[in-house]
Amino acid sequence: MAGVHTLTFNDASFDNDVLKAEIPVLVDFWAEWCGPCRMMEPTISAIADDYAGRVKVGKLNVDENGGSAMRYGVRGIPTLLLFKGGQVVEQRVGAIGKSEVQKMLDAHL
Repeated sequence: MAGVHTLTFNDASFDNDVLKAEIPVLVDFWAEWCGPCRMMEPTISAIADDYAGRVKVGKLNVDENGGSAMRYGVRGIPTLLLFKGGQVVEQRVGAIGKSEVQKMLDAHL
């Protein structure tokens, strides 16, 4: 399951939690049935711990929160979207390694 610093995002609070955040926000769009999504879990948890206080890191279940996924055109999962100032500044689709996620974040810190 999610690490201590990994947040859970949902449609109802997405604008407040993600778009209005003071720091960059990494959102992992995922679903229970998605094997590659489960493979990303340890990476997302480690990133959340490593970047605590500098980046908000959380997961959004697309089966339970289809509105946000549709809003950002998420068609394949896992999809990582990095938001900064309420805008998507980076996007990755598919399972990627920790070093790739770090590069994605470091470019915007």
